[in-house]
Amino acid sequence: MRRITLLMALCLPLLCFAQKERVATDKANYDPKLWTKRLYNLQWIPGTETYMYYKDGNIAIFDPKGEEVGGINIAKLSQTYELKSYPDIVYVDGSQVVVETPDHFYIYDYLIERPMFEIALPEKAENRAYNHEQRAVAYTMDNNLFLATEAEPRFPIAVSKNENIISGQAIHRNEFGIQEGIFWSPKGNYIAFYEKDVTHVGDYPLVDINTTPATLKNIKYPMAGTHNEIARVGVFDLKERKTSYLRIDNRDAHYLTNLAWSPDENQLLLAEVKRSQDHYDLNSYDRASGQKIQTLWQESNPKWVEPENAAIFLPNKPQEFIWMSEKDGFMNLYLCDASSAKSRQLTSFKWVVQEVLGFDAKGENVFIGGTGEDPRERHIYSVNIRKSTVKKLTTKEGAHDAYLSDNGRYFLDVHSALNTPYNVSLFDIQANTSKTLYEAENPLANYQLGKVELLTLKADDGTPLYAKMVKPSDFDPEKKYPVLVYVYGGPHDQLVINQWNGATYPWMLALAENEQYLVFTLDNRGSENRGFAFESVIHRNLATYAMKDQMTGVEYLKSLPYVDSNRLAIYGWSFGGFLTSSLMYRHPGTFTTAIAGGAVIDWKYYEAMYGERYMDTPEENPEGYQDNLVTRYIKNLQGNILYIHGYIDPIVLPQHMLAISQAAIDEGKVIHSFLYPNQEHNVRGAESIHLTKIIVDFLLKNNKPATND
Repeated sequence: MRRITLLMALCLPLLCFAQKERVATDKANYDPKLWTKRLYNLQWIPGTETYMYYKDGNIAIFDPKGEEVGGINIAKLSQTYELKSYPDIVYVDGSQVVVETPDHFYIYDYLIERPMFEIALPEKAENRAYNHEQRAVAYTMDNNLFLATEAEPRFPIAVSKNENIISGQAIHRNEFGIQEGIFWSPKGNYIAFYEKDVTHVGDYPLVDINTTPATLKNIKYPMAGTHNEIARVGVFDLKERKTSYLRIDNRDAHYLTNLAWSPDENQLLLAEVKRSQDHYDLNSYDRASGQKIQTLWQESNPKWVEPENAAIFLPNKPQEFIWMSEKDGFMNLYLCDASSAKSRQLTSFKWVVQEVLGFDAKGENVFIGGTGEDPRERHIYSVNIRKSTVKKLTTKEGAHDAYLSDNGRYFLDVHSALNTPYNVSLFDIQANTSKTLYEAENPLANYQLGKVELLTLKADDGTPLYAKMVKPSDFDPEKKYPVLVYVYGGPHDQLVINQWNGATYPWMLALAENEQYLVFTLDNRGSENRGFAFESVIHRNLATYAMKDQMTGVEYLKSLPYVDSNRLAIYGWSFGGFLTSSLMYRHPGTFTTAIAGGAVIDWKYYEAMYGERYMDTPEENPEGYQDNLVTRYIKNLQGNILYIHGYIDPIVLPQHMLAISQAAIDEGKVIHSFLYPNQEHNVRGAESIHLTKIIVDFLLKNNKPATND
């Protein structure tokens, strides 16, 4: 007996050591122990065949063989400029690196470890765009645009005393692929920029509660069917120090997007989208005179058109460019001519091209990233421009991101899959060989978390619908589990992806494990990367097909013997908040509990650019706006619903939450709500831990088993 006891005592530490650690649900997203270790600052160095990444406190530089051939001494760089944190590198080449701080751009020669020159900026400078050829920075301050050089820190490019004239910033509320408002020409001799006049756009009052008394902060917000901003394009000549404007008649307030320079800097290409978003022209303009030259491409669709990618010119054919369009039903490549309206379809995929990565040295092949046959994946392909022949370069299942070398000979393949955290390989395109550079360890190996499975269901018309489910690691098919349905369901997002853990939030993995939950997600019709037909069924009625497909998911859940059909809950944010609300009220009794964050309640309160694309205007589609009005259905509420909103949300305005609150009062219904006073559309920083706690606490409190009175 004593020997057995002693043996057990000796084994006990080993048993304890083998036991996996639990993770607090509310802190899981922000627990660094769960983060995958990556190669940071991974990129090719322009003009070379070398690449770099952060290693042991410095930047290490490698050749294609994987041998370390140099580096950037970060400690010496930081000491030179008295940097208090890791440097923000905005440019690097074969000898120089450029570091940005709140008030400077520092140019440093890392080969001889010596500072070269610096550009001073006002601390309030925003939207900074550095150009190494000119050693200059274009930036905005307030609503105006300036140029900074080593000798001249604040030369005005576009300055107006009218606060409604805004230059150098992104326009059209970042729709149509717009992410910036400043565009350096290829050789740095000119700067094109967006300018917008928001005089007639309505003000929306946001409130800063951190002053005494609270302070009004008006923002310009063009709601669907109301007055829009009027955009134009300016051009600044660095040599002449003069600003001119393209001669565009924009009295109809149409959209200007996808700005691109020709390689010779003499033309600008611009997609001009009608306010109705059912037609656009790709036009070329003469840089010197500002006059329109010709229309190079036209596209119409009775539902919508949405150009999102600028023209990409071929390296050795300066008159030819690649244009991306989904006019044939899927995003494909077209070869166009800048001197005529001639074009040729380059790819005819029945799947989505997501990105043009670049070209080989001779400009004979273009490299792209796209979903391939399985829309849950992403692969890298080469396309021969003359023959239109296609070669798939990545073979492993999952999601591949590629960094292409300047000469198009190599790419760095960053890959993950459902059960593969992160790995990096160097692919030699010419030799058709791949060499593994790095494989991350599973950061979750020692933690007790839920497991993700990928699923395929079918819509009522037979369309495949992709889904995923998180189960606890000790899942028992003989038990009954409650379910949290996590939904987005709107355009420009996809939740079911063959990436590490299915691109699932860690707190959902922890919820499954800690609370013995299933977490289910389905990408309904209307979500992205499935082609135009799949996405555009939502036109003029955003909820109909989305709800139908989500209810297909619910019926699937109810068919599973291990699902407790009486304990279904639903959670979504933004469009997902709209869909959560719609499902809760329009399918009463399906869910006991709902959490809707940043939810759109009334589409007439949403911005014109997005809202009118999918719903047309309230005047054109009154039935659709009425049918999708969430407040109309709150009378059907059964169970408990929580609304969460940022009090200074400039995207889904607080008016939405106030509207559903008033509707609850009018209908005698009780809803729950929580405001984040200093947060915008997404709750960020330390407060996001609090957000997860609120979501989980509300879920566990309300999605309980029925009790017998």
